[in-house]
Amino acid sequence: MAFGRGRSASLRESPLARVLLTLYVLLVAYATLYPLAGWRDSGASPFAFFSAPWPRYVTAFDIGANFFGYVPYGALCALVLRPRMPAFAAALLALLSGAALSLVLEAGQSFLPARIPSNVDVLANVAGAACGGVAGAWLAPRILGHGPLERLRSAAIAPGAVADLGLSLLGLWLFAQLNPATQLFGAGDLRELLAASGPAGERHTADVFVAIEAAVAAANLVAVALIASAVIRPQGPVLRAVAALLAAALAVKTLAFVILMPREPALAWLTPGAQLGLGGGVAAALLLLRLPRTARLVLGAVLLMVATVLVNLAPPNPYFAETIKVWAQGHFLNFNGLTRLVSAAWPFAALSYLVYLATAPRREPGD
Repeated sequence: MAFGRGRSASLRESPLARVLLTLYVLLVAYATLYPLAGWRDSGASPFAFFSAPWPRYVTAFDIGANFFGYVPYGALCALVLRPRMPAFAAALLALLSGAALSLVLEAGQSFLPARIPSNVDVLANVAGAACGGVAGAWLAPRILGHGPLERLRSAAIAPGAVADLGLSLLGLWLFAQLNPATQLFGAGDLRELLAASGPAGERHTADVFVAIEAAVAAANLVAVALIASAVIRPQGPVLRAVAALLAAALAVKTLAFVILMPREPALAWLTPGAQLGLGGGVAAALLLLRLPRTARLVLGAVLLMVATVLVNLAPPNPYFAETIKVWAQGHFLNFNGLTRLVSAAWPFAALSYLVYLATAPRREPGD
């Protein structure tokens, strides 16, 4: 299909793309305005940065982060718009809306003493939204049409918006693994979000820490596997889907150390507790995935609650306390805040999802 041709009647609208776009806009807004504290009016125009001189110090890291941060926005925006309009119009609107979003958020930084708005950031954001919009408009027939991806989704994933929401939750879980400061699969730690400072907590022996770390990893692994099983169609490839999800999570965790903590070993996250948790979690998941649907949902909710309590009671890891200080500083400040927010909120969103699935009429995932 040529890029500039009109809309295709064969393209279906995607609720999943709309959900992902909404979530992504919220995440971009949070990352841009983090830490969301100390708001004040300087008296100058919030858009004064746009006509300011070129910043004296511009790094490739900053430009790349801003560019690639808006590529998914452009792609998702184009996927949402493409069924309703020609490819060129969808790509153009993705670019224009990305520019508007970037300008508004960058102007918001003018009211935050910890942030410095930059015209270079806006240009990088717009370029990312443009590239993402072109890619999304070009790929729309392959993603939204009756192609291999659509056939795969129809064969493996339950229909309906509730299943799309479950896929979005699983995607956010993968995103949370990008934070190298958390235990393997550990999520729901509210201590840093609810208190700016406080006692580090009681230190325990290595055996106690390993046991807690293993329990957290295993409980979360099983809970995520049970959530995934609720999104897959009955008689669908549950084991293959869970294995692929687990492999992706471990790859993301490793990638986080390779890119964000280059001075640390790529497998620094594979601690003794993580190894025990992985082994025990995989073994438990293989058994528990055979349970009836309602039992899987209830057990997944219980395991999420147990793992969240353990994460908030766990003693500090002295290794990470010394080696990951840089994660909360410098270029990683925004990304740290974003991944920490997603990691802290994810178990509660997933718990609400499981409760809904267990109490709602069985018309979508698991039918």
